[in-house]
Amino acid sequence: MEALIPVINKLQDVFNTVGADAIQLPQIIVLGTQSSGKSSVIESLVGRSFLPRGPGIVTRRPLILQLVYSPKDSKEHRSAEEELRQQIPVPASWNPISQLSNSMFSSGTVNLEEWGKFLHTKDKIYTDFDQIRQEIERETDRMAGNNKGICPEAINLKIYSTKVVNLTLVDLPGITKVPIGDQPEDIENQIRNLIVKYISNPNSIILAVTAANTDMATSEAIKMAKDVDPDGRRTLAVVTKLDLMDAGTDAIDILCGRVIPVKLGIIGVVNRSQQDIIDKKSITDALKDEATYLQRKYPTIATRNGTPYLAKTLNRLLMHHIRDCLPELKVRVNVMISQFQTLLNSYGEDVSDKYQTLLQIITKFASAYCSTIEGTARNIETTELCGGARICYIFHETFGRTLDSIHPLVGLTRMDILTAIRNATGPRPALFVPEVSFELLVKRQIRRLEEPSQRCVELVHEEMQRIVQHCGTEVQQEMLRFPRLHQRIVDVVTQLLRTRLPATNAMVENLVAIELAYINTKHPDFHREAALVSGLLQSTDSIVDDSPMFRHKARATPSPVSTLFKVNGGSPPEKVLTPQKPVNLLPEVPSQQSRKLSDREQHDCDVIGGRSDRTANDIYYSKVEGISMMHLNSMGDLVERLIKSYFYIVRKSIQDSVPKAVMHFLVNYVKDNLQSELVTHLYKSDQADSLLNESEHIAQRRKEAADMLRALQRAGQIISEIRETHMW
Repeated sequence: MEALIPVINKLQDVFNTVGADAIQLPQIIVLGTQSSGKSSVIESLVGRSFLPRGPGIVTRRPLILQLVYSPKDSKEHRSAEEELRQQIPVPASWNPISQLSNSMFSSGTVNLEEWGKFLHTKDKIYTDFDQIRQEIERETDRMAGNNKGICPEAINLKIYSTKVVNLTLVDLPGITKVPIGDQPEDIENQIRNLIVKYISNPNSIILAVTAANTDMATSEAIKMAKDVDPDGRRTLAVVTKLDLMDAGTDAIDILCGRVIPVKLGIIGVVNRSQQDIIDKKSITDALKDEATYLQRKYPTIATRNGTPYLAKTLNRLLMHHIRDCLPELKVRVNVMISQFQTLLNSYGEDVSDKYQTLLQIITKFASAYCSTIEGTARNIETTELCGGARICYIFHETFGRTLDSIHPLVGLTRMDILTAIRNATGPRPALFVPEVSFELLVKRQIRRLEEPSQRCVELVHEEMQRIVQHCGTEVQQEMLRFPRLHQRIVDVVTQLLRTRLPATNAMVENLVAIELAYINTKHPDFHREAALVSGLLQSTDSIVDDSPMFRHKARATPSPVSTLFKVNGGSPPEKVLTPQKPVNLLPEVPSQQSRKLSDREQHDCDVIGGRSDRTANDIYYSKVEGISMMHLNSMGDLVERLIKSYFYIVRKSIQDSVPKAVMHFLVNYVKDNLQSELVTHLYKSDQADSLLNESEHIAQRRKEAADMLRALQRAGQIISEIRETHMW
């Protein structure tokens, strides 16, 4: 099981190279209030003084500290090639000083007891721990300023020694309340958020440090640990400054867990005081004094307290914790390898042959565009209609319903129809339905179909333009990768659609013009309605007045009008018959009110008809004129029905032919000629380089994804090297 902690250290090194914390690795988080003794505990575990010390806030950046046990007979971490300082350039000519320098530093780390390395200084080796402290201070000031500010970016330090146990510790800034120096007003919240970010990792062990000379019940470290670990499964408490408690008091109840129980235990330690640090008291002497104090003050529990016991406990807890987390960690690494491999594939590979790549993108785009129209794309849109489905909706729902909503007689009153009939007959009375009036009126209604047809073309054109944004995720990724190529493709498609729009509009206009050019009254669907004309003439033959005088006059002296209306032989019936109404299969037209005569028209009628007492003969002729008006109204009804019937025929034809014209002149033409247009305009020798200039953020993301994928693959390889025997 001892091999598990070095495995985690290797994983930490792997992911430190990419600067990613996506993998939550097991590690020990040191948590405590400001000046509670966190740094002293860590130094006691290492056995060397190397952390910045002083009053106030000193730890202002997280420090990820890896302790690596490296015995002298181990060759895993020791190398003869590593130098103890940065490489000194060796001159070409022989130099005794440089030769001596090389001989001094060529031994590397073979014979060293302990040394340190920082991630940000690469392979530079530090054997002087005062230099390690200075480097920590320098790096902290560089990122966090030199006036008590904090920075969440961590410093990575690895210490190899023959005296340490394998541990991974994270030293965090101490919890504070009042901002000092150039610290912001919300410094408390910033520090808390930074601490919560680390201790929320379910794979971490929380080392809650509390000073013994404070009340355990008011410990901020214990409180924050309980917030994220309410069961206490991964919290270990450390009580520092046992020697600074008030006279007459002790920490026996605290250390035994009778005040606040902690599941993983409570360990007491005695650290160096500030005066000991000033006097440069060694940690070895401090550990001896700690053991003496515990034996004298707490003899019954001395073996379960102290820094050596703390180091062994942390090592044991971390190994068991790593063993428990390792299966889930392995699954997580494998899942992320798959995810980042997919992500890297989506960004595409580096362009080697630009002309081949350009042609592939053009072909892929044209294929995806046509597939979106035909509905054969691999990625079907589920949130809205697009492509061919949207065009079908425009044809049969939007355009079809719009035509169905147009009433055949909209904008046409009964008076308009009667006026057209009279105007078509000129000075002669109307005996038959004038074809001129019918054609005039029906053409007027047919023209109303042109505007919806043109709007249908516009909607399909807009959808064809919008398909560019919905033609497959693979093509969209290429478009994001090469923004200039994307813009040029959009321009070519837009230009192609724009050139086809006039021809399509002209064809749709011609379809309506064709219907206006010839009113086919012999149409098979219209022939039945045309038979109403003879039906009207037969029905008016039986229209007579029921007055005796009219019947007497009709028998005595048949008038020209009665002779005109009498087509078939026989005497008229006894009572007045209304015109026969044929069966109407079409929607009824709302009844139109007759227009009232103007004063001028009424005056003309009075002048022509006179106001004197009329004779029986006058009354007779007035009756005949009434019959003529009834005949005229009947012809008005007939014309309305004829208009409705023929309008339905034309509307049905337009509703069928306009989508066919749009498909032929616009949709199918663009599908068939899109790739050739793109090749003609884009596949040119002088444009390939400029079109395939990759977007900077895509190139950066590809590099990050590739680095992360390599790190994950390396991590998977490291985890796979762990054998079952290593875990027990």
